[in-house]
Amino acid sequence: MASRNNDRRARIEQMRRAEQARERRGRIITIAVSGVVVAGLVGFGVFVLNKESEKKEQKVAEAKAPVTGEKTWDAKKLGRKHVDKAVSYPMKPPVGGDHNQVWMNCNGDVYKEPVPDMNAVHSLEHGAVWVTYNDKAPAADVTKLSEKVKKTTYSLMSPVKDQAGAIMLSAWGKQLTVDSADDPRVSQFFTKYVQGAQTPEPGAACTGGLGAQ
Repeated sequence: MASRNNDRRARIEQMRRAEQARERRGRIITIAVSGVVVAGLVGFGVFVLNKESEKKEQKVAEAKAPVTGEKTWDAKKLGRKHVDKAVSYPMKPPVGGDHNQVWMNCNGDVYKEPVPDMNAVHSLEHGAVWVTYNDKAPAADVTKLSEKVKKTTYSLMSPVKDQAGAIMLSAWGKQLTVDSADDPRVSQFFTKYVQGAQTPEPGAACTGGLGAQ
């Protein structure tokens, strides 16, 4: 009888030790997995931060670097008066000069029809980038540019049939002609001149103006 009790106690003790061993292994696995997860999250966080930092550095570099091939006009010589009579601008599309007292809405607005130059110039004065295109611009490029404009406050887009280039980007005193929406200078022009240093009236409204739709 005593021997059976001893055997029973021995089996119970063996089972208890086995259960404790399983629990220890479970804790070790849980800690290990948690460590891997935490390390992965930390690594991903560092990766995201590095990517964001790279993007910011790229934008700073783009903003500082000159835009290859752009044309520049002396901002001091561009008129800025509000006028009612028609203005004859020396460049097409215009990049500055006297203009109408009402600006074109430029809160990522894409216009399917031509807009009045005098109102668009007022938008440039507020720091907008104006994307224009003619019939030579590929439809795919027009679509890409319109998508970019729609995502960008202080920008607008419209057709200008008699402009020299297929695709042109204008800011106050600045203008760039490109052949493709994929030209890296398009992104640089936006980065540099949307509310850029050339803006005569930074922070002025791009809503509440004239909408040509």
